[in-house]
Amino acid sequence: MSWSELPSMVEIPEVFLNSVAAERGVSDAERKALRLALQGQTADEIAGMLGVSTAAIRKRLGSVYQKFDIPGTMPGKIEALKRILQQDYQTSQAATTQSRQDLREAPNIPSFYGRIEELSSLKQWTVQDRCRLIVLLGMGGIGKTSLAAKLVEQVQEEFEYVVWRSLRGSPPLVDIIDGLIQFLSSGKESETSPPQSVTDRIAKQLDYLKEHRCLLVLDNAESILQAGYTGHFRQEYEGYRELLKQVSEAAHQSCLVLTSREKPRELAALEGEMLPVRSLQIGGVEVVDGQEILKAKGLVLADSEDHGEELIRRYVGNPLALKLVATTIQELFDGDIEQFLSEDTLIFDDIRTLLDQQFNRLSALEKQVMYWLAINREPISIQELQQDVIPPVSKFRLLDTLKSLVNRSLIETATGRFTQQPVVMEYLTNQLIEQICQEIQIGEIQLFSTYALIKATAKDYVRDMQIRLFIRPLVNSLLPIFITKERIAFQLAKILSTLQTKSPIQSSYAGGNSLNLLFYLQTDLTHRDFSNLTLWQAYLKGVNLRHVNFANSNLAKSVFTQTFSSILVVAVSPDGRFLATGGVNGEICLWRIADGQKLMSFQGHTDWVWSVAFSPDSQRLASGGDDQTLRLWDVSTGQCLKTLQGQTHRLRSVAFSPDGQRLASGGEDQTVKLWDVRSSRCVNTLKGHTDWVNSVVFSPDNQTLATGGDDEVIKLWQVDSGNLIGTLQGHSSRVRSVTFSPDGNVLASSSEDQTVKLWDALDRKCLTTLKGHTNWVNSVTFSPNGQMLATGCDDQTVRLWKVDTGRCLHILTGHSDWVNSVTFTPNSQILVSGGYDQTVRFWEVSSGRCLNTLKGYTNRLLSVAFSPDGQMLSSGSYDQMVRLWDVSSGQCLKSWQGHSDKLWSVAFSPDGQTLASGGE
Repeated sequence: MSWSELPSMVEIPEVFLNSVAAERGVSDAERKALRLALQGQTADEIAGMLGVSTAAIRKRLGSVYQKFDIPGTMPGKIEALKRILQQDYQTSQAATTQSRQDLREAPNIPSFYGRIEELSSLKQWTVQDRCRLIVLLGMGGIGKTSLAAKLVEQVQEEFEYVVWRSLRGSPPLVDIIDGLIQFLSSGKESETSPPQSVTDRIAKQLDYLKEHRCLLVLDNAESILQAGYTGHFRQEYEGYRELLKQVSEAAHQSCLVLTSREKPRELAALEGEMLPVRSLQIGGVEVVDGQEILKAKGLVLADSEDHGEELIRRYVGNPLALKLVATTIQELFDGDIEQFLSEDTLIFDDIRTLLDQQFNRLSALEKQVMYWLAINREPISIQELQQDVIPPVSKFRLLDTLKSLVNRSLIETATGRFTQQPVVMEYLTNQLIEQICQEIQIGEIQLFSTYALIKATAKDYVRDMQIRLFIRPLVNSLLPIFITKERIAFQLAKILSTLQTKSPIQSSYAGGNSLNLLFYLQTDLTHRDFSNLTLWQAYLKGVNLRHVNFANSNLAKSVFTQTFSSILVVAVSPDGRFLATGGVNGEICLWRIADGQKLMSFQGHTDWVWSVAFSPDSQRLASGGDDQTLRLWDVSTGQCLKTLQGQTHRLRSVAFSPDGQRLASGGEDQTVKLWDVRSSRCVNTLKGHTDWVNSVVFSPDNQTLATGGDDEVIKLWQVDSGNLIGTLQGHSSRVRSVTFSPDGNVLASSSEDQTVKLWDALDRKCLTTLKGHTNWVNSVTFSPNGQMLATGCDDQTVRLWKVDTGRCLHILTGHSDWVNSVTFTPNSQILVSGGYDQTVRFWEVSSGRCLNTLKGYTNRLLSVAFSPDGQMLSSGSYDQMVRLWDVSSGQCLKSWQGHSDKLWSVAFSPDGQTLASGGE
């Protein structure tokens, strides 16, 4: 340390200056002159500042020089005096540091990475805000101890005493306090005669915390907390609660730093951003710091920086986990990160041990929540979680449990939804599979009843993950035990038989789990008895359920095959609540978008329905098809309000005007008709196309109508006059669909020439041509926000395009036949598509993932009929089955087998009590 680095005499503690003055016999007046001289003031300046003569100051300083035995001229004496004080100060500080620090139990931290913001906050809290208690929280291996050690290193000179104690061995409180009192008193307090009670001991320690500025660190506080009861002290360690309470509430000048995997419950009411008690949740290190950790372990990142980042992401920047996995990569994969990642496993013995320590401390409800978050695979709300958990638990208890898990850094939260880190999720997945495998083997089930291995009501891509990560590994684990799939199925049947003897029917996921496993095992379910069971979350779309007995069973949360045919068109209501579909059987179905449930069917068309459109207020639906009729429906009741006739051939397209006052229809008679909605009267017939009119659409300003047809052109019409104002030419084959952008500036068209064209709606020039589809492009639509374009094609794909660049963002695959129609929900976040494969698919626009699939029969639907009260729907099909459906929920209530060939007709009796069916 140079003299320039030595604090000025103003900053040197008063106790040091007083000590020097006492040792050398320096008076108070001489000490004041000395302080100013050391700060660089001249004798004249000092005299003016103290209000005495210059001669008096020279006399006082001369006396000081004599007491320090310093000869020579004035400048030389000042420099000599500085050197003496520098040596005295350094010697004093070294002696003080040596005698007033007890860091024997502190860890040796050879390297430390990042944590700049955390350290800055902690230094602010300890030095400037003078917090009394600081709690560092985080999961095992996250770096709490290292951060505390780095803090001590950086702020130790601000404290008279620094002490580190580890609680890992769960030392009794009296041992900790007695040792602290002995150290803080410099041995003056006798160990043989400490205060008699814990309260007296705590009071005595507080006296020293008031008298001296002390920094105390208690590391690994979770060791004195009770496993299974978050934040509760173990019975024999409850004295620590009083210690923390007194340190938090009493006025003193010291700071206690506590590191723990969980927060003591009592601190929640004491802490706050502006209070002397604060907590800091420690997360993983940044990518750049994680890379330094991997490099220090010998991994080479020069050629695999992206893989290094992926490794850090998967372990969420947990320093200990990164060090452990780096060792594994070195030993087993020759340092090849990519090869390790390709194994697609995050859990091995060292990581499992680390997580075992944390998981085994959780309460029963905390463990249950952790398992459910792993099953759900993506962030869920507290309401969704509450619906999963059995037996039911109050929202208050669930919220308290989630808060506890967040404090342990075991779960993450954002915008009111909860999920887990990837490594934690994989750990719990493996745990659940291992334990359920054992339960099925011995036939004594608990977790198998408590958790649904797949959720039938989940988004398609989530359910696919659940099948891949739970069902498939579980079956693979069971096969070596039972040898054949048939024996696994037999064991599951035994479990179901045992459940059927329980009375009353128990709330359980075991029945649904068993059904899902049997379906995955491709077990023939014909004539199986699943009566008197709770069959939650059974996914039975596409499952042959002939002669299956579901009598008196609870099928809540289960999903069955819906009844509809090949889809020709889909439309979303402007309010975003409903989806309408039209198909080749003449049926229009109304679906609730929120849960994919079928609400009702609109019966009236006698042939294929090519087009459906909602009114702007979502109250009415228009439809047109091969029966040459245009129909208006009441969305709330399903009642046909009007049947508009005038088109002399099949209708291909219908559209409402933006103000809801007019309808446009186009068809195979080569004309476009404009209708007044209120009077149901045709107000104009637009002629100009020389072939079928396949698509009609109003501009957003209600001034222009665009139409496209088999004559390979797009025509623009003035709505009020019906005059033709433009013809767009450029496609080399039939135009299948046209649509305006939300601002009306761009018109998009799709064609059988396998292209999509974007046109300037004002100057009517082609702006760009989108290529990529390999067959007829049947449908095109803009997202409501105008940023994207969606297309559906006979090549069985749906494509998402960026409007401003024309770049294809996603190619959505999943349909197994032509895609006839695509449409967005009003928030632009979900895309809906329908096709000849008898499915409607919901896609997440941002990721391109399939969220839900509404499936139809695997054979043709030949007949449907409503009961007189409208509460039930019956259907008949090529598969020789008659099914009865609940209209409000879309669930199949019953199915009958008896016909030996196709079913052509079903009908209810007038009283709704009898159903008749006829077929080949």
